Amino acid sequence: MPNKLVDAGMADRPCEEEERRRYYALPSAVTPLDQPEKMNHALRILVLADTHDHLPEGLDALAYGTDEIWHLGDVCAPALLRRLREIGPPVTIVLGNCDAEEWPLVVDLERNGVRFRLIHIPPLQVPTDTDVVLHGHTHVPRDECRGTVRFLNPGCVTRPNRGAPASVAHLEIAADGSLSWNLTRLRERARRAN
Repeated sequence: MPNKLVDAGMADRPCEEEERRRYYALPSAVTPLDQPEKMNHALRILVLADTHDHLPEGLDALAYGTDEIWHLGDVCAPALLRRLREIGPPVTIVLGNCDAEEWPLVVDLERNGVRFRLIHIPPLQVPTDTDVVLHGHTHVPRDECRGTVRFLNPGCVTRPNRGAPASVAHLEIAADGSLSWNLTRLRERARRAN
């Protein structure tokens, strides 16, 4: 049977059938849409994924000045989540295919009038009820529009694919809902710091 994730260009290596079955057999825990009042200020969010037991060096500096942290799955070690929460900004997390915790598979949020869907494995179909899909899993950064939906992936902290750099991203959401997506290459950042 062909692997739809591989066939759709969503992964370099085939997903194991059992792993995919386990991931999709979990309940589809979509949290209710979080609809805070429209903010009067820009929001800055640190977005990371696929940390696989390792947080990036200089995490405090990466999170400095952010309003939130979004982790798109494959944390693996729950202690990493505790460390993220110690930094200060609220942390939102979704379950990755390598996670064993009881985190939601999908989180829908609204910030400054923009509807976001956080998920680990990118959907095969473009959702109709969201403006931006943020996902991990492929270990490759992504900024692509499919129809009217923008797909964003911050890449991977530990094991990037297809020659991509290890990376995280900052998402800035202006008060008017306009977006700025800035990828931070971790090794280049570490070299500049030394």
